[in-house]
Formats: sequence, structure tokens, C-alpha cells
Amino acid sequence: MRRLSAFTYIIFALCATCAGTIHPGGMTIAERFQPPGGYARKQYRPESFQAFLRSIPLKEYGAPVLLYDGRKKPADVHVSVLDVPILKKNLVQCADAILLLRAEYLFRNRRYDEITFSITNGMPVPFRKFARGYRLKVRGSSAVWRKGRRESGYTREVLGEYLEFMYAYAGTLSLSRDLKRTPVSDIDIGDVFIQGGSPGHAVIVIDMAINAKTGKKMMLLAQSYMPSQEIHILKSFTADSPWYGVEDGDLETPEWHFKRNSLKRFKSDERG
Repeated sequence: MRRLSAFTYIIFALCATCAGTIHPGGMTIAERFQPPGGYARKQYRPESFQAFLRSIPLKEYGAPVLLYDGRKKPADVHVSVLDVPILKKNLVQCADAILLLRAEYLFRNRRYDEITFSITNGMPVPFRKFARGYRLKVRGSSAVWRKGRRESGYTREVLGEYLEFMYAYAGTLSLSRDLKRTPVSDIDIGDVFIQGGSPGHAVIVIDMAINAKTGKKMMLLAQSYMPSQEIHILKSFTADSPWYGVEDGDLETPEWHFKRNSLKRFKSDERG
């Protein structure tokens, strides 16, 4: 893990009593991770993005993070692994994992027209074009739609083809442009800490808890990384606790330092 600087504002749980409880037998985020003492989870509508993220199944407790080629991730930075299959190609990295989670949520809720992300040159790529049989031909920094004898329809096969294209041509820079800046005071599940660029990185707020007396918030963060690897919930800097305290400052995670004002949100995202 990175060493903490004494000269930065760090978002992390401040004491061991804030660690919360881990129930190894729990197979979803809500079942496995008990919020710290005095904190409780906010309730969301079952069809919301927030409820979807909180209900994602987890691999058994103690499972390693696997890279796309089956090897174990060498760095020990996670507390649990999401049971979400990734391609056996080096394509699903940090921003791609967030696209995957967002697209899966929208697809399950048949909100097909909202599955639209941009590629690095700024061009928006709507899933509905793929569903109508169109595909993008990329040449250098330009891309042109072509219609051919390709599979069409709002199917998982077409969604998989769409996402594989996005993994190849989108990244933190394009995802950052697709999101809107959000104040930390308004933070919610589904928001993204992101630094767009090359290199860049992004982590998603996958769960939260609030202290009713103080108004303080704590969060769980999930990421993929380089090379392509399974999506995992990060440890914080309080023992092996996954809970990060929310403060209006820089965010230090085991593999990245996010500067203040790095929080963003999907433009079409509603509040649960």
C-alpha cells in the first residue's frame, strides 16, 4: 500500500472502532459488510442504481482477485471480489469496469436508450445503434457507422459486443467527460472518483452508510485496475476495514491518489 502523506487531506476511517463488522458468509455487499457503529444504510427504491450496486453478488470471502488470464493479482488491496465475469482479454480495466456495471444495470431495467458512452475522441456511441445492426469502423481518431450483416436486437450477445467495443475505445478520459462534477457533500452510491488521462484511474462508490446523529458518511469503494482484473472492494487504511470516511479532501486508496474535487456522477442518474 502507498504511504500516507502528512500534508494531504485523506479520506479514511479514523479509528478501529469505525471498522464495522464483516460477515464472511454474506454473499452480497449488504449481507457481508455491517456498517460501523452508529452508522446505518439509507434505503433505496429496489429499481434504483444504488440498490442494484448494493445487491451485486460476491465471490466467497477470501477469494483472490484474478487477472484476465487467470493469474492472481499480486497486490493485496481488496477485501472482497464481485462475482461479475470479465473477458479473458486485457480490456476490462478501471473505467471499463464502471461502464460494465452501469450498462448491466440499465440493460436489466430495459433502459436501453440510456446505454450511451463516449469513446476517447469524444464521439457518443449509443447501444441502440448496435441493436439496429450498425457497427463503428475506427480509423485513427475518426469513426464511421456502417451497417452490415451483424447480429441485432436488444440481446445480451449484442450488449457484449457493444461493451467489448467500448472497452477498447473508451477510458478514464472519455468517462470523465460523460460524468458531471458532484460535491462531496452530495455523495451517493454510484458516484465515481475519477482522474481522466493516461494514466488515469477511477473507483466507484458501491455502498454507503450515514450517522444519523452527526450526518457523517462512510463508503465502500470498488475498482478494477491494470492489467484487466476482476472488480473488487478495496481495503481502507484502518486495519482490514473496507470503510472509508467521507471528507472534502483528497482521497488516498491503496493504488491511487485522487485530488480534491474528483467526484463525479452519471448525468442520467436519478437519486434512489
